[in-house]
Order: sequence, then C-alpha cells, then structure tokens
Amino acid sequence: MRIIAGKYRGRNLNSPASLATRPTSDRLRETLFNILAPKIAETRFLDLCAGSGAVGIEALSRGAAHVTFVDSSPKMTTLIKSNLALCGVTQDESRVVTGDVLKFLRKESAASDGAWDIIFFDPPYADDYADVLGALGDFTAGLLATDGIVIVEHHHKKQLSERSGTLERYRVLKQGESSLSFYRKATE
Repeated sequence: MRIIAGKYRGRNLNSPASLATRPTSDRLRETLFNILAPKIAETRFLDLCAGSGAVGIEALSRGAAHVTFVDSSPKMTTLIKSNLALCGVTQDESRVVTGDVLKFLRKESAASDGAWDIIFFDPPYADDYADVLGALGDFTAGLLATDGIVIVEHHHKKQLSERSGTLERYRVLKQGESSLSFYRKATE
C-alpha cells in the first residue's frame, strides 16, 4: 500500500499481517479522493474501522486538517500509529482510538465538540452495516457538519438502505468487487 497523492505521495505504508483485514485498494482510494478533491482541504475526517489507516492518511496527505482513526483492534491501531509515524504526521493532525465504533459514535455525539466534514466507514464486508449506519443517521446532528458526507465502503452485492435516520444516499460508485455509497443529510 502506498499514498497516492499529496504531501506524503509515494510513501509505502505497513500492511496488516493478517488476511482477515481487507485494506481499501489503491485504485479505489484514488477514485474516492478524485471525487473528494474539491472538498478535502482543511476538513475534519473520521475514519471508522480504519485498519491500516491508509484512507485517513491519504486524506491528510491531500490537505485534511485533522483525521480521527477508530478501530476495535489494538493491533490495527498500533499499525495506524506506525504508519502515521512513517509519514511524519503530528499529534495535532491525528487521533487514534482503539474501541468499538458504536460506543465511540455514542460518546462523540453526546460530547458535541465539533462535527466531522467527512466520515468514512469501511467495516469487514461480512459485518452487518445497519447498526453503525443507523447510529450515524440518528446522531448526525452531533457528528456531521451541515454539508458533510458519510461514505460507506461495501461489497458490491451488499444492498445498503437508501435512507438511514437523517441520512439519505445520493450516489453509489462500483469498482470491481467494491462499492462506495455516499450519504448526506436528508433535505426533507
């Protein structure tokens, strides 16, 4: 895995030792950030089920102001920290949290100390996405900036709901075996 563009361009990241973790491919990350390019500068970015941290580090490389990485595995958060150090990312630019995504979302929505501009959620494809997507839809007010977006990576055959709480899906992008579903606050 490598960083594709920006200030960390070309840096090779450490990969998970286990095949149980499926990192977002370089090609899909490139497509994602081509879409996000006009919005990424100075954003607050949340990387849920962050794995190696490649998506969040790509966001920092392309100009995000701050990224919070959340993963339930201590091994993965150690890997994220090593990849951040490899790129020279400062603690002012990043936060790494080891813990359950739902518990993290509940705690953060109650704290209301600032909303994220972009939330990226990439759980293992076999997981049930409904609980976290539901929480994101229910806690949107405290978690997502007014014009913020939620992006969910999933297997192309997995059908996600068109609407979840206050979130509505407005775009699906399929690439190979993966798809990205884009959500924003519902206009109604």
